[in-house]
Amino acid sequence: MRVPLSWLREYVDLPAGETGREVQAKLVAAGLEVETVEQVGSGLKGPLVVGQVLTIEELTGFKKPIRFCTVDVGGANGTGEPQEIVCGARNFAVGDKVVVVLPGGVLPGGFEISARKTYGRNSHGMICSARELGMSDDHDGIIVLPPEYEPGTDAIELLELVDEVLDIAVTPDRGYCLSMRGIAREAATVYGLPLRDPALLDVPRPNAHGYPVQVSDPVGCSRFTARTVTGIDPEAASPIWLQRRLQKAGMRPVSLAVDVTNYVMLEIGQPLHAYDRSRVSGTIGVRRAAAGERLTTLDGVERVLDPEDLVITDDTGPIGLAGVMGGANTEIADQGEEGGGTREVVIEAAHFDAVSIARTARRHKLSSEASRRFERGVDPEAASAAAQRTVDLLVLLAGGSAEAGVTEVAADSAPRTVTMAADHPDRVAGTVYGREKVVRRLQEVGCDVRGTDELVVTVPSWRPDLTDPNDLAEEVVRLEGYEKLPSTMPKLPSGRGLTEPQRLLRRVGRALAGAGYVEALNYPFLGQQAFDALGLEADDARRRTVRLANPLSDEEPELRTTLLPGLLATLRRNDGRGSHDLALFETGLVFRPSGDEQAPPRLRVDRRPTAEELASLDAALPAQPRHVAVVLAGAREPSGWWGPARPAGWADAVEAARTVAREAGVELIVRQDRHAPWHPGRCAALFVRSGGEELLVGHAGELHPRVVKALHLPERTAAAELDLDRVRGASEGPVQARRVSAFPVATQDVALVVDASVPAADVEAALREGAGDLLEAVRLFDVFTGEQVGEGKKSLAYALRFRAPDRTLTVEEASASRDAAVAVAAERTGAVLRGA
Repeated sequence: MRVPLSWLREYVDLPAGETGREVQAKLVAAGLEVETVEQVGSGLKGPLVVGQVLTIEELTGFKKPIRFCTVDVGGANGTGEPQEIVCGARNFAVGDKVVVVLPGGVLPGGFEISARKTYGRNSHGMICSARELGMSDDHDGIIVLPPEYEPGTDAIELLELVDEVLDIAVTPDRGYCLSMRGIAREAATVYGLPLRDPALLDVPRPNAHGYPVQVSDPVGCSRFTARTVTGIDPEAASPIWLQRRLQKAGMRPVSLAVDVTNYVMLEIGQPLHAYDRSRVSGTIGVRRAAAGERLTTLDGVERVLDPEDLVITDDTGPIGLAGVMGGANTEIADQGEEGGGTREVVIEAAHFDAVSIARTARRHKLSSEASRRFERGVDPEAASAAAQRTVDLLVLLAGGSAEAGVTEVAADSAPRTVTMAADHPDRVAGTVYGREKVVRRLQEVGCDVRGTDELVVTVPSWRPDLTDPNDLAEEVVRLEGYEKLPSTMPKLPSGRGLTEPQRLLRRVGRALAGAGYVEALNYPFLGQQAFDALGLEADDARRRTVRLANPLSDEEPELRTTLLPGLLATLRRNDGRGSHDLALFETGLVFRPSGDEQAPPRLRVDRRPTAEELASLDAALPAQPRHVAVVLAGAREPSGWWGPARPAGWADAVEAARTVAREAGVELIVRQDRHAPWHPGRCAALFVRSGGEELLVGHAGELHPRVVKALHLPERTAAAELDLDRVRGASEGPVQARRVSAFPVATQDVALVVDASVPAADVEAALREGAGDLLEAVRLFDVFTGEQVGEGKKSLAYALRFRAPDRTLTVEEASASRDAAVAVAAERTGAVLRGA
């Protein structure tokens, strides 16, 4: 809502020196969102006067038509002689009154005017258009003024070119602020000044002589007022003051009848519509549209109506979309049209259901100034006053006559009341206002307040948003000033800090970040095409998803069952933007329905759900384990003076999984596997020991080349994904810090030859078991195949670290432990010491 300060002063006597910035600060403190204060006419400098065109000489020989004019500017030029001006516009004639800026003047934008020679003639000034004066964006031609203004009159004051305009973003709950009346009420309240309410008019009582109206849907239309004005002069134009107020408010002047309805809508907040009486056939009606009915609206578009649309009709059918836009068949006719223009109008001032209007506007993608107001709530009691104000202006400005007939169809309604404890605002705000302040502030809003300790508040008709005690408390708080509320720190309930799953989640995030990974957060939505790109089989459990009823995207209507699609999309996007060395991770929930979930119960809203109902809701949910995933591409170690870069690979993905497992205090068992979307020869299945059994917790490795191609990923992209809940479940309790021994370590290396099919993890497990308690760590540091070890064989070299907590080990003790480890490995896996 654009609010010219000069117009606002018509309803509130603001202090004489009050600037737009100061008014903005006051209104913002009262809770309104005043976004900007526009300085209209900023930089404008006279002399800018009214001039009368005396002569026009057409200059030829140029690429465009040029006119050499003499203009009477009175005594504004100091001589009284006609002013010679060259002009290219052609929409004015000899005798017209125009706006002239003389040499020395400055137009908006810093455009200085001086005498100069152009097109072979001397030009002493400029004849101005609306856009050149900053009045509007129209550049149809020169401003032609009404004939009553004398040459030399100051045009800056006449055209109200200098003003301040407040641009207010009106929130949906404050529809009354989409009018000068509403903003003036707020200004009057914050300044403590009286309000001159433009809706306080003497309105004649309804009678049986008005234009016939029939409302068939009193729910959709609770009030319909109709007034008729005859004898309108079709040649009457909107006065300058009316046009300027509309322009400053952001509306384009059209014709007098239309401009008056727009002006009253901006002033009082009640949308109106004017029908050409000669084009309306019979009774005006309000009903729901019939299926398949059509209406051509004022924008020239033929629309197929929906049965839920509320329409205005006459005997021929629909003539307007109620509360949204009128029909083209009954619009006000211009003077040049057949019949010589509109001479009789029927004025509609109605109150329509907000929800119905909002749905119609969205259904037809047709938002209008009227629909914006009806959607947010319009004062139903203002319809009669708005119609009367429109009648008065048409009589005054267009020479019309108001018919005595007044039509008003209104459904029975009672004022809305809210009961509230007098100290309720005190308890909401955490401060003490007292009953007197509470009552005064509510009365300033327009409420009628009765009672002492228990207040019975009658809400004004223009505030449909005030429905309960908290709404009333908010009004008291905002008018008293949010800045006056005491600052108090919330009292936190006592607790035991983070849970173990929360602590593990933080440790995992810190560990991966410390290892060079960057966390990425992705939306949990995907489509079946993501599974196709990953190469998942049709019966893969990950394809069983939860489909949303109202997805944010039609292409991704399902909840994720794996973190990889989102992470890989992030990697692809960053790689496409020039970041080629990437290591990303994400932790989050995935959603794994089993197919056995039951439909959730329908809960009642008048009480808290029972424990059984909450349990039924939980049972209807799919399993939601927390996963952690990493993806890598490019160089894992950069190049430099120390040597070339090392590319990321499957081993880095496995190591990231080990990092996660270490934070949970468990050891991963790594076995070769085949599992989409990984490369069949570079895929590892990840297990942990739980309850004496091996439990699969995830996979890691290099992605399949077909997946890399389908997703447009860098070559040799690697990834890992683990079920963090399963990893945590295998933990035997909080991770204990390793005790540092003061005694030296004894290292023994062994190289074992085994069949190529024997997993290294099995050999390592056997070495750990055989080495006993003295073994501190075991590490595989070399894998060798070739003729030296025989066909179908491989050599696995391990470094064994032995240490005792209470003494220095002897060589014999370390060797004995090593031999015991090798013996168990030989028994379990058929391992043979290399070279033995």
